[in-house]
Amino acid sequence: MASSREIKRRIKSVKNVAQITRAMEMVAASKMRRAQRNVLAARPYADRMRDMIGELTARAVGGARKGTLLEKRENVRRVGLIIVTPDRGLCGSLITNVLRRSARFILDQRALGREVDVFTYGKKGRDFVSRTGYTLAGEMVKIGDAPKIEDILGVAIDAVSGFESGRYDELYLIYSEFINTLVQRAALKQLAPVESAEPASSSRSDFTYEPSQEDVLQELLPRYVESQIYQAILESIASFYSAQMVAMRNATKSAKDLVQDLTLSFNKARQAAITKEVSEIASGAAALAE
Repeated sequence: MASSREIKRRIKSVKNVAQITRAMEMVAASKMRRAQRNVLAARPYADRMRDMIGELTARAVGGARKGTLLEKRENVRRVGLIIVTPDRGLCGSLITNVLRRSARFILDQRALGREVDVFTYGKKGRDFVSRTGYTLAGEMVKIGDAPKIEDILGVAIDAVSGFESGRYDELYLIYSEFINTLVQRAALKQLAPVESAEPASSSRSDFTYEPSQEDVLQELLPRYVESQIYQAILESIASFYSAQMVAMRNATKSAKDLVQDLTLSFNKARQAAITKEVSEIASGAAALAE
């Protein structure tokens, strides 16, 4: 059994850790609220963009799809994958879930005889690709807590250009989707070819497009894919701070429970030492009396 001095030293160490995790929980909670506001503010634009794409693709003629992000290629040989992860850890299983989903996707694609090039946002994703030996086609780290869309366009433009030039036959995105403070899940989304969907509204708007409907669609499709990537990054940031807040709260609670257990052990050790000293004094007094 450890001595009372060792237990007391460990209690002090655990209390210091609890103070750190409590401070990190408060910081994460503050940043989480801002990140959630950013996600909610960006969703109406993404939804409206999706409606517009649905409107245009529903009217587009078949010939307008070839050579655009709508083109579906029968023989898929190479796939581009964009992975969005945080730069830092201490967020529970959030990063592990995204990386596990990415590894499973890559293995599935290779089983179909397809090559996969990986683009990464975030240090954790880049390190994962470096460790596993996958092909890293582009990377971006230190995105920040409130990036603007122009800040993230480098990797996005490379990925979109790769599809348009024919280097990639399909383009996918894996990120952490923000559901609520307690729930975040690794999501897989197909970016290209863009899946044409009907607008959310039941009635179509009768717009006149200039110079032409096909030209507008061709210019709008890359912006649509870029907005999807930007939305995924905002979702990932909100997921990170939500997961970190919960993880730090659990760590603080575990530290407090450990302090209680150590305090009980300390009291037992001190009681045993006192009992031993009393026993030794009584034995000594009995020996002198004889």
